[in-house]
Amino acid sequence: MAARSPHQLRRIIRLFHPYRMRLGLVAALVGLSSVVSLASPFMLRAILDDALPHGRTGLLTLLAAGMIVVVVLTSVFGVLQTYISTAVGQRVMHDLRARVYARLQSMPLAFFTTTRTGEVQSRIANDIGGMQSTVTSTATSLVSNFTSVVAAIIAMIALDWRLTAVSLLMLPFFVWISRRVGDERRRITAERQRKLAGMSAIVEESLSVSGILLGHTMGRAPALVDDFSRESRGLVDLEIRSSMAGRWRQATIQIVMSAMPALIYWAAGLTVASGHQLVSIGTLVAFTTLQTGLLRPAVQLLSTGVDMQSSMALFGRIFEYLDLRPDIEEPVDAVPLPENASGEVRFDRVGFAYEQGRPVLEDIDLTVPAGTSLAIVGETGSGKTTLGYLVARLYDPTAGAVTIDGIDVRDLSFAELSGAVGVVSQETYLLHASVADNLRFAKPDATDEELIAAARAAQIHDHIADLPDGYDTTVGERGYRFSGGEKQRLAVARAILRNPPIMVLDEATSALDTRTEREVQAAIDALSAGRTTITIAHRLSTIRDADQIVVLDGGHVVERGTHRELAERNGFYARLLSRDEVLEPAV
Repeated sequence: MAARSPHQLRRIIRLFHPYRMRLGLVAALVGLSSVVSLASPFMLRAILDDALPHGRTGLLTLLAAGMIVVVVLTSVFGVLQTYISTAVGQRVMHDLRARVYARLQSMPLAFFTTTRTGEVQSRIANDIGGMQSTVTSTATSLVSNFTSVVAAIIAMIALDWRLTAVSLLMLPFFVWISRRVGDERRRITAERQRKLAGMSAIVEESLSVSGILLGHTMGRAPALVDDFSRESRGLVDLEIRSSMAGRWRQATIQIVMSAMPALIYWAAGLTVASGHQLVSIGTLVAFTTLQTGLLRPAVQLLSTGVDMQSSMALFGRIFEYLDLRPDIEEPVDAVPLPENASGEVRFDRVGFAYEQGRPVLEDIDLTVPAGTSLAIVGETGSGKTTLGYLVARLYDPTAGAVTIDGIDVRDLSFAELSGAVGVVSQETYLLHASVADNLRFAKPDATDEELIAAARAAQIHDHIADLPDGYDTTVGERGYRFSGGEKQRLAVARAILRNPPIMVLDEATSALDTRTEREVQAAIDALSAGRTTITIAHRLSTIRDADQIVVLDGGHVVERGTHRELAERNGFYARLLSRDEVLEPAV
């Protein structure tokens, strides 16, 4: 981490670059505040050495009023700089959140199949949230305190350079201590954020509807509570360590700096007693006032340095996500589909592997003519879903190409591809929103009439109409107010509403009972006219009317043909038929 700190610091500075004009104004306010505040010690010296001893009441009044004006001006400047710096910091946090979210949206499906959702959420919520004080106030505090320290030292030198030299003897030691504390805090912060991510993952997994059902039905709720408590206890220990890291060393700094004025008075008193007074009383009081004033910004400056080193761990975790490079990227020079695109899909010697040397698909050579239906069947793990997802470019083939009307899907823009290929997966996902909003996710400008037409086609309109608020009914978290079949029909309706020329149905009727399955399948069959449909199925009753059926085994196409042709061969497909209790006997 230490080796990367300069690079990270440059990246952090670049985050503030769009707001450099506002930060320049903050710096100007800080400078003005520091310069104005330095006038007070000099006015105090004039009061003690001139106005009071000589009874100059006019000068006394002027100097006292000046000290009040200084307080008013520095307070006003402080409020303004706090407002501007906070506004800038919040915008930087917004930029970070938006960039991380956009980066995650660009990541392929494979990333999310290997990353816990709680970990992703923790990066956005805990890590960026933990940087709030750094980006909103630390930068301003750093500039303000640094300016105050420099200005105070200059003023102290102007008053008496000998006293200044004595006062600054311990400064290098203080800086060294602060760096050591910062390194310790950074290590603890990195560990703490990992703990927070783990705890977020437990919460996300165990307190979802599915997690609660699993925990209760398996009698694991007490064990889950114990797991969470253990993670939480570990976090308590880390928070204590983080809070106490270097506290005794920093307390030593404060003790020494607080004792310096007393030492100066003592030393000055000795010089007076020996008859060799080096400075006037006014200078002495003004100097110790500056010295006392130097204590607060100096300690805060050292503490700010510690906080910034701790924040490096948070920035490092965020930069890890910003540096992710998606395996699937939008082409720079995208090729548009022709206006009269028919929707022909071709797999040209396609191969795919999640891990090098372990192919899932090999040498797949298929053509799905426009407006026809292809069914893909096979044992679990044979590569059925992967093959279908290659059409929507949820994965990219590691060999060969998938084309639509002769154009490689890797040459199409994401918008064009999503408009050409619709997917209804076996894991239906509904937003925690109204039925209408869930349907309009596919087509934001859809009219009410279009929603109803799509719902009717998916055999779900009557059920929606019977709900208390109709299409305005909230579906609940992940759609748990609806049965599995109802959710699946809503997903089908959503795909119908988008109306793509190519549709991939990944066991889209798997959650339906036999009667509803027939109804939805009838709707899908009716919509398949003029549309290319690729169906991935375990329940073979849904694909007997497909124009062609391919059977996968071990990532290879081992059979292809119509339902009747494959059933009569007494091969792989026939064995699958014999296991399918739902399918009626072939006729």
